[in-house]
Amino acid sequence: MAKAEPGWQIIRGGRLADASLRRAAFADILIQDGIIREVGENLAAPEGAREVDARGFLLHPGLINAHTHGHGGLGRGQGDRWSLETLLAAAPWVGGNRALSDKRLSVLLCAAEMVAKGCTTAYDLCSEMPLPSVEGLDAVADAYATVGMRAVVAPMVADRSLYEAIPGLLDALPDDLRRQAEKIRLRPWQETLAAMEAALRGWRWNAQDIRFAVAPTIPHHCTREFLCGCRDLARKYEVGVQTHVAESKVQALVGLQSYGMTLTRYMDSLGLVGPQFTVAHGIWLDDDDLRLLADRGASIAHNPASNMKLGNGMFRLKRALDLRVNVGLGTDGVTSGDNSNMYEAMRLAAFVSHVQTPDTRAWATAEQVYEAGTLGSARAAGFTDIGAIAPGMKADLVFLDLVTPHWMPHNATLNQIVHAEDATAVRHVMIGGRFVYRDRRHTLLDMAKLAAEAEAARDRLDAANADQKALFELLEPVVSSFCSGLAARPYHLSRYMCDAPDSGV
Repeated sequence: MAKAEPGWQIIRGGRLADASLRRAAFADILIQDGIIREVGENLAAPEGAREVDARGFLLHPGLINAHTHGHGGLGRGQGDRWSLETLLAAAPWVGGNRALSDKRLSVLLCAAEMVAKGCTTAYDLCSEMPLPSVEGLDAVADAYATVGMRAVVAPMVADRSLYEAIPGLLDALPDDLRRQAEKIRLRPWQETLAAMEAALRGWRWNAQDIRFAVAPTIPHHCTREFLCGCRDLARKYEVGVQTHVAESKVQALVGLQSYGMTLTRYMDSLGLVGPQFTVAHGIWLDDDDLRLLADRGASIAHNPASNMKLGNGMFRLKRALDLRVNVGLGTDGVTSGDNSNMYEAMRLAAFVSHVQTPDTRAWATAEQVYEAGTLGSARAAGFTDIGAIAPGMKADLVFLDLVTPHWMPHNATLNQIVHAEDATAVRHVMIGGRFVYRDRRHTLLDMAKLAAEAEAARDRLDAANADQKALFELLEPVVSSFCSGLAARPYHLSRYMCDAPDSGV
């Protein structure tokens, strides 16, 4: 990320979002070397401090994306009416044949959007085929540094293909397609672990708050040995773990069929669930799963946009919060959620909690949703010094222009951030005390050049992946039919909440 602005700065005249106030009050922010030192009215500043005029602006901490996929940037807009499983079947086409420059470009596209929409940190589960590489992961980190963001870079890995992971799917394919699907093999887990460890040993980005984590993609896409290897690697290097758990009903059913227990309990039985563990999605978690996550100090990254687009269901946000689970918010990748707008993620998270029951007491409040998108996501990503405007926190700040229609009048700050803001009021974004986005323009990026590079990459990759696209178009109807049929099966053991009328799923 961009280095913190050195020296002293004082931001004067702005309103500061505060969950304890209905309407944000005026306050100054004193910053030294990118760290907030004091917040209050009419603050004194050291001689020579640079002054930032925030009159007419509402300031809130940078939003934190607890779950995204930077490799999706070049695949934006490819799929409509895809389930999660058909999205996974499309991966060799959508993400195939990428050069190192493509991997960096894809992340740049996503990061540029996030910063322009008020997001300053991302937990990126990035995919690289056939193996994660030192060069590829370094390119991902470099992309975030170029834009000026903080990030967690987590190679998304597996040792079973989609067709091996879902029992019966391979047999459901016609003979000719089955032979082609059988050729889709992932590398042995030992090679993947060795590749990740090589990247970890040489990781040079921690000082820039671009950290490493491990992301076994979906539990049943990984052998037991591989999951245990990921656990041991994360422990050895003291890094986080994030994985897609109970995202779709297919996942939940396969988990029960394969392990005789929920995926959460299976991961816990392997020693993976703890304070540095994050469940992505978690739609099909029962109350016992939620209690287990709370007891272990683990987190959930809630992704309402992709949950609905992929038809996976509705996460029980309020129930998870009531059971004391830490919940962050994410956008998911742009191939499944279609944008990287954390304001939209907050708004949809609120709305999804509303439509599950007419009982308003079971709806998440605007304050709870806002906290999930800031401090909740920070905790899920392993950060303790971002997500709030307070002394000791890093100066990651978003300036919303109050001369914007949806802020006229400014009645209830957090309610309007969650329910009305759509990123069009974002005027400036500061990360570590440095403006990385000012007057609605990136200060560290040439967006015209980036657009030209993206169009050229698209044309080249379309041609390179034409055969994979043709194969996907043959596989998709069978994968879709088989998995929708599997998902139609009942999922109700006596203690499981998933089909209960009040579960929202």
